[in-house]
Amino acid sequence: MQTSRTLLLLLLGLTGLVPRAWADEPRYEWQNVTRQAAFAARDGAGALTFQGRMWLIGGWNPGDKRAFPRICNNEVWSSVDGKDWTLVKPNTFLDQTFDAQRDWEGRHTAGYVVYNDRLWIVGGDVNQKHYQNDVWSSPNGRDWTWVNRDRPVPWGPRALHYTVVHQGKIWVIGGQTMPAFSPSDEVFYRDVWTSTDGRDWQKVEVQEPAWPQRGMIGGSAVFQDRIWLLGGGTYDTPQIPSRQFFNDVWSSADGRSWKLHLKT
Repeated sequence: MQTSRTLLLLLLGLTGLVPRAWADEPRYEWQNVTRQAAFAARDGAGALTFQGRMWLIGGWNPGDKRAFPRICNNEVWSSVDGKDWTLVKPNTFLDQTFDAQRDWEGRHTAGYVVYNDRLWIVGGDVNQKHYQNDVWSSPNGRDWTWVNRDRPVPWGPRALHYTVVHQGKIWVIGGQTMPAFSPSDEVFYRDVWTSTDGRDWQKVEVQEPAWPQRGMIGGSAVFQDRIWLLGGGTYDTPQIPSRQFFNDVWSSADGRSWKLHLKT
């Protein structure tokens, strides 16, 4: 396809008929920074930029028992160039002696944001046979504070939620329960919650029309002072064993009123 396009542009160029839109179209090319980063292979890790560095938080790789003895780990890495990585916080999620009162459990697909000059982890997964409905923050990636230690979040149990920072608040949007991993009612969420401190949460009443319930919404997109939902899906459950996938696009300025830009 690229070869055909190149030949067409060459022929049009010889005749002076290259459309301006094509001629001015920028070319985007990826540069390989490193093929063997210092951190072990994983997916579902948090990826943030903070204090002039890139940060990699936690992740999942059940096939690597050395780096992930309990399926997920809780290590933190940072880099200024994507090539050379520094281990800021070693993995402590090693065995049953782990103290969940002192450090956050290993996890992946959690909510990861930068807010009030701190790194934040909001919720987690269900790989440890329970829901990780805790909220943690750190000023440096090494030292972490359990923000809601004495205040259970009102939006649990939940996993695969969407987390963004918008208008001076942390937002938790959508997600689902996963009864196959931990006993719970089967729920697919279509709700919105906000917090200014990660401890106290307020529910936003979503108005119709709005996006169908879902989780697995990639990234953390805030653009032109609006929250954006780009696709997403639902993980298989006992009652709905087939996963759903979406490619619709929605946005909202306040989390209450949503605009549909592209239908599924």
